[in-house]
Amino acid sequence: MKDLVSNQLIKYLERRGIKHIFGLCGHTNIAFLAALSKSEKIRYINVRHEQIASHAADGYARVTKKASVVLSHLGPGLTNAATGVANAALDSIPMVVIAGDVPSHYFGKHPHQEVNLHADGDQWEIYRPFVKRAWRVDSAHLLPEIMEKAFALAESGRPGPVLVDVPMDIFSKEIDVALFEKYDQNTKVLCKPSIDDELAAKIIKILAAAKNPLIYIGGGIMLADAAKELREFVDHMGIAVAHTLMGKGTMPDDHPLTLGMTGFWGTKFINDKCKAADYILGLGTSFKEADCSSWYPEFTFNFPPTKLIQIDIDPSEIGRNYPVEIGAVADLKQALTVLNRVAKQLFPKGKQNKALEQEIAAYKKEFKASNKKFEESNDFPMCPQRILADLREVLPKDAIITTDVGWNKNGVGQQFPIYEPGTFITPGGYATMGFGSPAALGAKVAAPDKVVVSLIGDGGFGQNPAVLATAAIEHIPAIFVIMNNRAFGTIAGLEKAHYDTTFGTLFEKDGESYSPDYAAIARAYGVEGIKIEKAADFKPALAKAITLNKPVVLDVSMLNNPVPTAGHWNIMDIYSPGKKVHHVSTN
Repeated sequence: MKDLVSNQLIKYLERRGIKHIFGLCGHTNIAFLAALSKSEKIRYINVRHEQIASHAADGYARVTKKASVVLSHLGPGLTNAATGVANAALDSIPMVVIAGDVPSHYFGKHPHQEVNLHADGDQWEIYRPFVKRAWRVDSAHLLPEIMEKAFALAESGRPGPVLVDVPMDIFSKEIDVALFEKYDQNTKVLCKPSIDDELAAKIIKILAAAKNPLIYIGGGIMLADAAKELREFVDHMGIAVAHTLMGKGTMPDDHPLTLGMTGFWGTKFINDKCKAADYILGLGTSFKEADCSSWYPEFTFNFPPTKLIQIDIDPSEIGRNYPVEIGAVADLKQALTVLNRVAKQLFPKGKQNKALEQEIAAYKKEFKASNKKFEESNDFPMCPQRILADLREVLPKDAIITTDVGWNKNGVGQQFPIYEPGTFITPGGYATMGFGSPAALGAKVAAPDKVVVSLIGDGGFGQNPAVLATAAIEHIPAIFVIMNNRAFGTIAGLEKAHYDTTFGTLFEKDGESYSPDYAAIARAYGVEGIKIEKAADFKPALAKAITLNKPVVLDVSMLNNPVPTAGHWNIMDIYSPGKKVHHVSTN
């Protein structure tokens, strides 16, 4: 029996369990959309810009822990989506991008919107630097095999996005349905590598004998869905845990052995604990620059004399930035399962370090006290610390927070408690401005029963305000809290500190501070908009937004003060050689 490729592709996606597709139409993908319109199992999330689609799909995949699907048009559609796909790539988020292309029989003739400056039918090459693989489908009968490979590759090993580039005429060809149906027999879940008991015993004995052992975790723990296993290991072995920005929330911030985030936006106490460690067990972390104070040994990590044991699913990350004494390629959920079993065999009663727990508790109390005057300040525009404190007080513990870049990301990483694994979603490696609000759409679609808040600057929200159209039309009740400092605030603070100017970083009109009324813009989209007029209004407005159970924008004027920094970033040496200069306030 034969059927259109577009119809069979939708049925294949249904059988894979795909429930949502994020995308935007174009003349190359309407055959796909026509077939999708008949589906009773897949909901299409219609967006106004392809970057919104790819960021929303990113947030969705982080919550579901399965590959999301993006539909794109050719040319400008594909390049619009590229930023979000690259963000997913650098954060190892599984995603399958299905893009329309020019008709295969017109390759090289430069039909409408074709990219062919270096080769004919060449648009798929645009994604090569950041996707795990890009396929161009040259024949209809190859598509079923390519789709099966695409999902397997996106979700296996180190996860990431892939591209399936489909010339538009392929969607409209007929195909033998058996070519798709034969893959129903193929497993959709691959077994993952682990470590053996002998290696686990060696690692555990080293950590148990160490004077100051430390566990350092990155986003790989969440990708492996291994938060439960990690906590079990920490509780049994009594070892303190520090984390990267991407690792935040994997261990609850109120756990007695959770130190916090390291690096440039870490604190001196946490960075010093990392420097003082004699052994560090690194799990699912790439030891990225900002997390490691640009790898300067005097600020965060000092390898050697500290010795490193590193476990990661990606062999290219082991030893990339620091020398490794023991390196193991393994899925972290599997590895920690073995480590837990062997640890309980070697140390049935477990190990405790009450003195360390008391030291960490005293530090957290002191840090909280140092922020108290800012968290309780009635200043307006609001202190950013007050915004975070009020937000934490009102939100349920399992609320999902998506951030952008700037104070919202760095401040949350440093001083906003996260209690449930997977409830903090941020753009890590790519640090993409404009990520937070569409990621909240995807997260809310994936977790409709949870409160989802996008904490985003006005610079970031201005990147993709059309998220409000999707939120309204698709009835996605995400809450958008705009920390509005009328600036690209972090960059303004850097430029002011090093060059005594804020040129190109502040939002001004005729020399006066300027901001559109985002609450009014929200209302124009058919979304509830609330403009905060004084600090005391923020908490009740947020509580109201939660009870409304519909999309809401809270426009909150904020002081442009920098996030306190204790680590280092090499850019400071480039801007101001030989000086100890970081950010300054531009207020």
